[in-house]
Amino acid sequence: MKNQELELYKNLPSHNVPPRADAMIENLRAMGYTIQTAIADLLDNCIAAQAKNIWVNFDWKLQSSTISILDDGCGMTNEELIEAMRPSTKNPNELRDSKDLGRFGLGLKTASFSQCRQLTVASKKTHDISYWAWDLDYIKQTKSWDLINLKPQEHFIIQLDKLATGTLVVWEKLDRVVSQKKNIDEEKSKANYYALAETVKKHLAMVFHRYIEGKKIKIFFNNREIESWDPFIKGNSYSQITEDCLQYGTVKVKGYVLPHKSKLTEEEYKKAEGIHGWNAQQGFYIYRNERLLVAGDWLGMFRKEDHYKLARIMVDLPNTTDDAWQLDIKKSVAIPPQEIKEQLRAIAGRVRTQAVEVFRHKGKTILRKYPNNQFQPIWQEKIRHGKRFYEINRENEVVKTLLESSKEAKTAINQLLRFVEEAIPIELIMIKQSEEPALQGKAFEDSNHDGMREMMKLLFQSLIKNGKTEEQAKGYLMSIEPFNLYPQYVETLS
Repeated sequence: MKNQELELYKNLPSHNVPPRADAMIENLRAMGYTIQTAIADLLDNCIAAQAKNIWVNFDWKLQSSTISILDDGCGMTNEELIEAMRPSTKNPNELRDSKDLGRFGLGLKTASFSQCRQLTVASKKTHDISYWAWDLDYIKQTKSWDLINLKPQEHFIIQLDKLATGTLVVWEKLDRVVSQKKNIDEEKSKANYYALAETVKKHLAMVFHRYIEGKKIKIFFNNREIESWDPFIKGNSYSQITEDCLQYGTVKVKGYVLPHKSKLTEEEYKKAEGIHGWNAQQGFYIYRNERLLVAGDWLGMFRKEDHYKLARIMVDLPNTTDDAWQLDIKKSVAIPPQEIKEQLRAIAGRVRTQAVEVFRHKGKTILRKYPNNQFQPIWQEKIRHGKRFYEINRENEVVKTLLESSKEAKTAINQLLRFVEEAIPIELIMIKQSEEPALQGKAFEDSNHDGMREMMKLLFQSLIKNGKTEEQAKGYLMSIEPFNLYPQYVETLS
């Protein structure tokens, strides 16, 4: 504001209208945090305080349950702690250190209020421990912005006092995490609490994976060290990698086409699917100062489809681009500026094309390697009285072998198959596939493959006994559903 305008306003009547404390605090609770994003936001403060170790603990005690985050960072004096507890301590337009993970100075408070009604922070910078708390029930009564000098429980103070310096955050009155109703099902509520804790652990392993891999921090969750989750399987030599720089080198883009399933062990494949599964994890991974903001999202440019699931793209941003990328307070939304959106789309298009080739390559290679045979699906579409129905293909070699293995039970098995055919919930499948395509499982996904592999082996041996060469037998098996989905198993037969 110019001095001229300021002088003009000085001559006009004014009135101070601070926000109502109780109303503002409740509004801050509605920022849209999940518990995962809320706790990740608190860990940003630990990293900013140069912590080397962070301890996250979920302690179950019914409605008295607590969640705590302790770090061995630089700590705060009493005056610094009071300032940190202020609802907003930064102007987002101010210049910041290039390694700063914050922007608004709201994270500690808004993240905490989104999950609990009592936030207590204790900190140690010298010999003394300072502590202050926000209690939303107290503010509701007093309607005043008053911190309370509330000491945390003694066991929390003991943990903090063991450190030379550090900070402790304790969440109590977890009304958004644990039901506050009377007569709750304790066992069910406890199971939900620790299931939520497991989700948080996986989220932290993903969001801070580059800090963990770079040995910049160690994160302990309920006293066990968290292993990083690397979306890009960087140690695997079969990955295809491309690199680009945008906006004069400030935005770095690295495209990864992950290896075909046949190039991974079952453990590697299972781990690489992440929290939500392979299909959901494709897309852009947006980082700011190596901290993950957005995971597995095509940013409105493309749809998620099964044959692109090997495509993952790392985008590295400096914190000077926060405004241009419309970074939100929760650090979970980033929107690319228009001037580079088409460049990102072009890069993604290249990576997706490569991903499709890798996704389809293994099956194509084997089919070229072995003789072609007529494909044998498990399900067939039939028309009956002018309407579509679906039947199990009795000529599929797997089905035929099962039927012929027990002549006495053949009629009963056929009858059972008929019941299955007539009772397929086609409408429900169509609705679910339309609403949540990424959650549609594949044949034998996440299940034990021993039975399928045993059947594959028996058919292979039978084909060899009937005069086929190994090459002919493998080619024949590749034409049979569901064996065609697992070419890596077919190749190992001998």
